[in-house]
Amino acid sequence: MSANAAFPTLLEAFFTRRLVQQKHASAHTLASYRDTFCLLLRYAEQRLHKAPSGLALEDLDAPLVSAFLAHLQENRGTSARSRNVRLASISTVLGSANTRTGCL
Repeated sequence: MSANAAFPTLLEAFFTRRLVQQKHASAHTLASYRDTFCLLLRYAEQRLHKAPSGLALEDLDAPLVSAFLAHLQENRGTSARSRNVRLASISTVLGSANTRTGCL
């Protein structure tokens, strides 16, 4: 996959290949990842003024993710534990996408 691959394509591949086919993830795990990325993509859309379908992997950088996690705690009342679960999900997906594109 090219380094310019659209993030939605990489995210779909993570869900279908990695979580479902390789890891046989439970419905609860899939829901947790799904919810995290629904929230993150909505946040990125508001912050970057880009539709989720137009996001590139490079758009989801550390400052954006950090601001997103702070937003969850400050505006949604998310606990530190839930924030860390979301951070782990994001790190796993972005790490997998970086590996697939060769952008380590």
